[in-house]
Amino acid sequence: MRSKFIFITGGVVSSLGKGLASASIGALMESRGLTISLLKFDPYINVDPGTMNPFQHGEVFVTDDGAETDLDLGHYERYTHAKMGRQNNYTTGQIYDAVISKERRGEYLGGTVQVIPHITDEIKGKVLDLADNVDLVIVEVGGTVGDIESLPFLEAIRQLQSNLGRENTAYIHLTLVPFIETAGELKTKPTQHSVKALREIGIQPDIILCRTSRFLTPQVKEKISLFCNVEKEAVITAKDVESIYEVPIVFHQEGLDDRLVEMLNIWTGRPNLRPWDRLVKRIKNPKRLTSIAVVGKYVHLKDSYKSLHEALIHGGIANDCRVDLKYVDSERMEKEKAAELLEGASGILVPGGFGQRGIEGKIKAVKYARENRIPYFGICLGMQAAVIEFARNVAGLKRAHSSEFDVNTTAPVIYLMEQWVDRKKVVQKRDIHSDKGGTMRLGIYPCKVEEESLAFRAYNRKMIWERHRHRYEFNNGFREALTKSGFKMSGLSPDGDLVEIIELKDHPWFLGCQFHPEFKSHCMDPHPLFRDFIRASLGNKGVDSSGKRKKGRARSRQGG
Repeated sequence: MRSKFIFITGGVVSSLGKGLASASIGALMESRGLTISLLKFDPYINVDPGTMNPFQHGEVFVTDDGAETDLDLGHYERYTHAKMGRQNNYTTGQIYDAVISKERRGEYLGGTVQVIPHITDEIKGKVLDLADNVDLVIVEVGGTVGDIESLPFLEAIRQLQSNLGRENTAYIHLTLVPFIETAGELKTKPTQHSVKALREIGIQPDIILCRTSRFLTPQVKEKISLFCNVEKEAVITAKDVESIYEVPIVFHQEGLDDRLVEMLNIWTGRPNLRPWDRLVKRIKNPKRLTSIAVVGKYVHLKDSYKSLHEALIHGGIANDCRVDLKYVDSERMEKEKAAELLEGASGILVPGGFGQRGIEGKIKAVKYARENRIPYFGICLGMQAAVIEFARNVAGLKRAHSSEFDVNTTAPVIYLMEQWVDRKKVVQKRDIHSDKGGTMRLGIYPCKVEEESLAFRAYNRKMIWERHRHRYEFNNGFREALTKSGFKMSGLSPDGDLVEIIELKDHPWFLGCQFHPEFKSHCMDPHPLFRDFIRASLGNKGVDSSGKRKKGRARSRQGG
């Protein structure tokens, strides 16, 4: 086995940024010429986050192979060239399900099944499964040290050092070093207690990442070194930054990658961080500014749209502009005037979602974008809302709706396709009574793009592959009626049966897609649809609250 392993844990509080830290370490190691893979363990008992409320868990990230995973896998793919899949994210539910299934099949020969060794062996097996084809495996353990849920995972990674050897493993612990304004100093006590809890489990961290608002002084580093039993050079400042894409640069400046390659005895080339330096300069010094309104139902937790948020930023980078994002609650949109909520928006985006709440607000936003000729981008449910709005207000189908929201509609322009062929060419069947976790079109599917279209201008190719996560589809029974009224189906499945991309013929830029392009956008390679949407918004001045087109355009401040 040639792989080395880095295990990343977190302490003090949640949301310190273990996912970003893992992704940034991956980016640093790739910059040195190493091949990597990443693995996220989630301590919750759900089998996957697919049916969890975004307000509780944040975004569900979808991989090429159709796995519904933790949003941190999105960070992994946006920062590195590693491709994620089912083997890169496991929950407690999946681990226990696998062990119980083996017990039912008699694989434990009638023995007593226990957390140690059976659960921990299952966890270790998932880590080692990634070890054959890469130089380095980075394993992130979700949750916070001290939580009962994460104990089996921590025990498993503790055992792995004995199994693999110290020269092949490194433990990184991410903690909080808060600055107390009244005292005027950084406090190390939370970090001391967190490391103490980790050592009681049997893990001595090799490196401590200190999340803080300012760089640690040598004195603070010496104090953490003394009380946490690590070398001073192994105390790394994980400073708050203006852009999350600065994190790899800050880690390198602090010597994190040098420390890791020395500790793991890896020979590498010198790191090439020039692409990251250029990226950060473009983000901090944009030449232009645009404003995008995102009309959704989970806007009160931005992690619900994490990949979308980053893909819009990437679109701005491609156009040398800063993107100001205005999140608008679609339920508010139902009750208030669209012109007031969307005032000044140079582009309008309606993202995906599930359930009836806020759907009429999304449809209202579509109508506003269409009538005022504002660039519009609809993703998944956002595409479906565009179909419904056009059918009602242009094609004359006044009762048009999705059967997801109105089972009695006389014009179900969006409906549940009860039989379809999945990406593995297997016929799938589903109805409204099917389990919610197993009835979606998930993962990567091909789409054939019409040449004379906005989509083709963006992709510049006839065949594309994009990731899906949805149940309901465009109803082919209404294709003719909508096409006659100016609707355009510019992207279809290769057999022509599934409508994947829609456009309006008489509009500056209006596009909806059934898939989720945000899942394939990379900070160094922005997705073409987001690039072109932002470009279109730069040519639009927006509309003020009176409905009149604005005369001027704001300029970006220096530094973005």
